[in-house]
Amino acid sequence: MRLKSAIWVAAYLRRCQSEGVFGAVRRRGAEEAGAVYVKLALLDGTALLFAPAPQTFYGDARPAERAFIATTPQPVPEARIEERLAKEIGFDPDVWIVEIEDRAGRHFLDLVKG
Repeated sequence: MRLKSAIWVAAYLRRCQSEGVFGAVRRRGAEEAGAVYVKLALLDGTALLFAPAPQTFYGDARPAERAFIATTPQPVPEARIEERLAKEIGFDPDVWIVEIEDRAGRHFLDLVKG
């Protein structure tokens, strides 16, 4: 059974803060199962965006943990990330947006290769 989005986000932010990485919820989504997007601001005008991994990455099993994919292989201008997030909100108003800031690029997410 997967954690509710609200609980997962709270735990994720606590993990980031315990490592000295600032993070905040920019948009609260559906408490139960809203998709979570994580923006990693590198504090130089660029950022990375991590999106929920598609179900096809999990095979036949339903995952107990959340997994993410990077939407670009390299950091991009923050404006490009913001455009993508605006589209996601327009498509699914139940999404969560979490933003963290770390010059070193640490994100503490479980990633799958796309």
